[in-house]
Amino acid sequence: MLRIDELTSEERAVYNTLKPERLPEHVAIIMDGNGRWAGHRSLKRFLGHQQGAKSVQLVTETASRIGLPWLTLYAFSLENNLRRPRAEVNFLMRLLKSYLESNVQRMNDNNVRIRYIGRVHELPREVQDKMRWAEEETARNTGTTLTLALNYGARSELVDACRALAKEVHDKNLSPDRISEEDVHRHLYTSRMPDPDLLIRTSGEMRISNFLLWQIAYTEIFVTERLWPDFRGIHLLEAIAAFQQRERRYGGLSENVGEVEEDPEQIKIAAS
Repeated sequence: MLRIDELTSEERAVYNTLKPERLPEHVAIIMDGNGRWAGHRSLKRFLGHQQGAKSVQLVTETASRIGLPWLTLYAFSLENNLRRPRAEVNFLMRLLKSYLESNVQRMNDNNVRIRYIGRVHELPREVQDKMRWAEEETARNTGTTLTLALNYGARSELVDACRALAKEVHDKNLSPDRISEEDVHRHLYTSRMPDPDLLIRTSGEMRISNFLLWQIAYTEIFVTERLWPDFRGIHLLEAIAAFQQRERRYGGLSENVGEVEEDPEQIKIAAS
């Protein structure tokens, strides 16, 4: 159910330029820049993460108001877990628990359900318990599905999918020469989700960072210089507006290209 009247006046101004029939079904965001946001203000990194959590709340609420079906946020990578200082990782786990505890009611008020992708079984037990609680508390909501990628890496996701396929082959439930893209898809963490239409990356970095490598084959990418703690609902709408200006061709030709005719007389093979 749309709740356009709950948008800010600035958000409504952007929303009114959009074509509702061309809204993306699934938006994914690489949330980058918490540490730099804090550094630019001579603050400790944890304050950047706290402000980033506030952005998650605000962007999710805007997504729910415009009826966006799927929103996926890259919250904590496998590399973060392995390479960040342990004190920072522990803080991020406490922040995740706190975010879930304080925002489940807001999710219910906004008809948002929460899910997770990644090797979440490797996270601390008390964090897993809180995640499961939040998922159960919001399971009946029918609006935006907020998916948090936690302890996630796209290469690891593909490795896990390959292991599952190998087991099917070993158990003689699948022939190796019959493995299809659909078989790979059903073993991905995202098997119950559509592929993203739009991928947003904050902080201006021009890289994918091991996020949804299989799923973004035909995804439109929007990069903003804005750091994640400064990203708001209006910036989500602006990214969607830019998305709607693009023509998605999936390997085909533009609608503006005329019919291609092959003239055998024009084809010449270079002499060896």
